[in-house]
Amino acid sequence: MICEYKGKRPVIDDSAFVAEDTVITGDVTIGKEASIWFKTVIRGDVAPVHIGDRANIQDLSLLHQSPNQPLIIEEGVTVGHQVTLHSAKVRKNALIGMGSLILDGAEIGEEAFIGAGTLVPPGKKIPPRTLAFGRPAKVIRELTDEDFSEMNRIRQSYVEKGQYYKNI
Repeated sequence: MICEYKGKRPVIDDSAFVAEDTVITGDVTIGKEASIWFKTVIRGDVAPVHIGDRANIQDLSLLHQSPNQPLIIEEGVTVGHQVTLHSAKVRKNALIGMGSLILDGAEIGEEAFIGAGTLVPPGKKIPPRTLAFGRPAKVIRELTDEDFSEMNRIRQSYVEKGQYYKNI
């Protein structure tokens, strides 16, 4: 379901895949070759939501925001299954692991990896190219070439899957 809220309607690039059982409302933009997976809810009814090109928002995720605090998901971001993102910034090519919770004012650095089940509290900044894990999140280590290779594999597989589903 894609619907307008108070005069604002989601803007979704024609090349993006959006699963039929997704709910997207209000001030939401979704970029080229992005994919929004089954039973995800994206509400742009408080502040804007921006989802960049080739980002993927996986099944059962929830995206929302607080007043005057947009949710920004940059190009190439992977958001795992059952993630909640609320008024945060997720920088280019970062990966948010399954079941994580990223709260208001948090910022996930470019190419950072947030481990599954992590809680990133309000205002916490995770540096670029690091692995953070825990409740609350703590930086564990710098990422390796192997980590980046796996993140790229996941990102590319979701672009390909999204385009497949879009065309069936």
